[in-house]
Amino acid sequence: MMILAPRTLYDKIWDAHVVAEDDGESLIYVDLHLIHEVTSPQAFSGLAAAGRRVRRPDLALALSDHNVPTINQDAGTAAVTDEEARAQLEALAENADKAGIERFAMGDPRNGIVHVVGPEQGRSRPGMTIVCGDSHTSTHGAFGALAFGIGTSEIEHVLATQTIRQRRSRNMRINIAGDMSPHVYAKDLALYILQQIGVDGATGHVIEFTGKAIRSLSMEGRMTLCNLSIEMGARAGLVAPDRQTFAYLKDRPASPSSAEWDVKLEHWSHLSSDPDAAFDRKIEIDASAVRPMVSWGTNPSQIIAVDERIPDPDMLNHPVLRAEAKRALRYMDLLSGMPIAGLRLDRVFIGSCTNSRIEDLRAAAAIVEGKKVAPHVIAMIVPGSGLIKLQAEAEGLGQIFRDAGFHWRQPGCSMCVGMNADKLLPGERCGSTSNRNFENRQGQSGRTHLMSPAMAAASAIAGHIIDPDKL
Repeated sequence: MMILAPRTLYDKIWDAHVVAEDDGESLIYVDLHLIHEVTSPQAFSGLAAAGRRVRRPDLALALSDHNVPTINQDAGTAAVTDEEARAQLEALAENADKAGIERFAMGDPRNGIVHVVGPEQGRSRPGMTIVCGDSHTSTHGAFGALAFGIGTSEIEHVLATQTIRQRRSRNMRINIAGDMSPHVYAKDLALYILQQIGVDGATGHVIEFTGKAIRSLSMEGRMTLCNLSIEMGARAGLVAPDRQTFAYLKDRPASPSSAEWDVKLEHWSHLSSDPDAAFDRKIEIDASAVRPMVSWGTNPSQIIAVDERIPDPDMLNHPVLRAEAKRALRYMDLLSGMPIAGLRLDRVFIGSCTNSRIEDLRAAAAIVEGKKVAPHVIAMIVPGSGLIKLQAEAEGLGQIFRDAGFHWRQPGCSMCVGMNADKLLPGERCGSTSNRNFENRQGQSGRTHLMSPAMAAASAIAGHIIDPDKL
């Protein structure tokens, strides 16, 4: 009997999905293909031109999220004013229906952001390979699934073959030891890690997040962390499944039936890195060092704690980092040495595939209940799916937000990506729970400060960036 060398969780999932190997590349079987309207039309056109059909429509799920308006969704595509966006949404509907792919249309309560709906429906499960034409597919790694974004040509390849060509990544472990302080959230942890390792700190690797603090995170928190692993340069992020994972998946619409459940559970229970598995890189993080974090610049590693001052670029050793920091300060209209707390905001956005789940909305509602949004701030909350919106309303959260003066919207990517009507105006400054603070990301010349839902909610009330505990 051959004894296998100790393997990481990533290695185990990879090895289980290799169909063929050639010249350093592997052909990997895909268990779930998530599709949205922006990156799929060209892939379906290529498929049609080649006379090929979708090989496994049952292993795909189509959702409308990037281009959808967050009001008047009951009107369907008639509510979409941009012609290109409307054409993409209509193409997705036509292509998915023709291929026999399950689709949740705009206005269907099951529809929402692709990386929210997949887990919510029980489609994202341990040990799977999951792909989508969207970089934040890494979100699904919270379930112990190997999940990563792909390009349009790769989407066509997956549609035609249910496989994808990939090179094996290196293994990286980030161990989060200890406990996080009260009122510090998964978003703060992710931003802290980004501050520590930078946007290229995990390039060429798949990260496995381990440690006591990770085990203490909810599934929503783990999704937030894995979502932002792509901003660390990683190909994907992983958390080994445990009882919390299984409890989340139990009785989801697409989860295994009761007859299959025990068999699946037995398999999932063994999905973890072997004790002596080798990692190419290891990083230790002290959870107690994490404080409420906020971005000051134009990439997600330009981060400080909310009680700190904006750094001086001249203190950075690397010339590239120095130049990037100076450019960021100019774009953000900030000066080194300024405190970040107290910085006036024009807009607040709570939503995105990073922070639009029910846990995020509860955290925000706990802050704003009985208070009012500052008069000069336009604040909006966009749930990650129609089902989350319904749950929040059943719990009274929607009314809390409306009473406080928030715009309570319908699900979609919204202001995170700026491909729809929800955009910043030039020069507007926004406290945002999204994942990227790039130049022009949320609107031409808009300025984005990444933060947790709790900080965003508190900042909407205060009218400026504030530590939630100080409200």
